[in-house]
Amino acid sequence: MARPAAVFLDRDGVLVRAIVRSGVPRPPAGLHELELLPGVADACERLRSAGFILIVVTNQPDVARGTMTPAQVEEINDALRERLPLDEIVVCLHDDADACECRKPQPGMLLAAAERWDVDVHASFLVGDRWRDIEAARRAGCCAIFVDLGYAESLRTDPDAVVGNLEEAAAWILRQVTTEAVAR
Repeated sequence: MARPAAVFLDRDGVLVRAIVRSGVPRPPAGLHELELLPGVADACERLRSAGFILIVVTNQPDVARGTMTPAQVEEINDALRERLPLDEIVVCLHDDADACECRKPQPGMLLAAAERWDVDVHASFLVGDRWRDIEAARRAGCCAIFVDLGYAESLRTDPDAVVGNLEEAAAWILRQVTTEAVAR
């Protein structure tokens, strides 16, 4: 029997509205800033109905920088668990200087979650809004979908698809798996 595939989802900018300051996306500081993006719940339901495992992989370096607490991050993640059909939320609390294996663009969060869920990473997808997400997908060996939100940073690696939001990403993913199934 084939191993399941996952859709790895970045959190801020893909599931929830990122707070953009000086062209750089920042996470919501708490529940008062938490806003699910339009169509996210429906897109997650469609992906779940198609049999995908849904895993959030999110860098939250503001904890290492001292501007957020782990409790604030977890409060937001708990709210997402209540609102969306997510299987797991994996968080890296490190900053670049920590040189960890989990902070995207490193693939550590994706590979560890794939092992826990016995996921076929090569049949899986990552949806993200920053170059770090796309690079992590490449390093892990999964398909990379870039949500272009017009941030003041450029991609360092070409994605497999460029979309405007998670709804478009879900539609693209479902077309790929339908086309692949028909080709067999």
